[in-house]
Amino acid sequence: MTAGGATSPDDRIELRGIRCVGTHGVLAEEQERAQPFEVDLDLAVDLHRAGDSDALEDTVDYGAVAHVVASTVSGPRSFALLEALARQVADDVLALDIRISSVTVALRKLRPPLAVDIETVGIRVVRYR
Repeated sequence: MTAGGATSPDDRIELRGIRCVGTHGVLAEEQERAQPFEVDLDLAVDLHRAGDSDALEDTVDYGAVAHVVASTVSGPRSFALLEALARQVADDVLALDIRISSVTVALRKLRPPLAVDIETVGIRVVRYR
């Protein structure tokens, strides 16, 4: 927020480390056996009114956002690519609340089935309303 009560284009709601399991991947084993994923979100939201009112109805409910993310990743739909899954997460989050002007989704596969020692693989997408 800037001086005089103006809204800030830099206001963000951050969700970190949403963990859920899903059946996403190119390999047959990934499409049959659930594996862990982790999601971080940055929501661009005008937080001026909520800062003044201290009322939940004046902001985006991050509990509802986390639920949407978990439902998308763990839901019945399967994606071959992380890029497609992240796009769906972004679309579902933007559909949740008109006050979200953009969303950044960082999506990581926590145990990628690779023949090298690697902790995670992931992607980051940004989508705007």
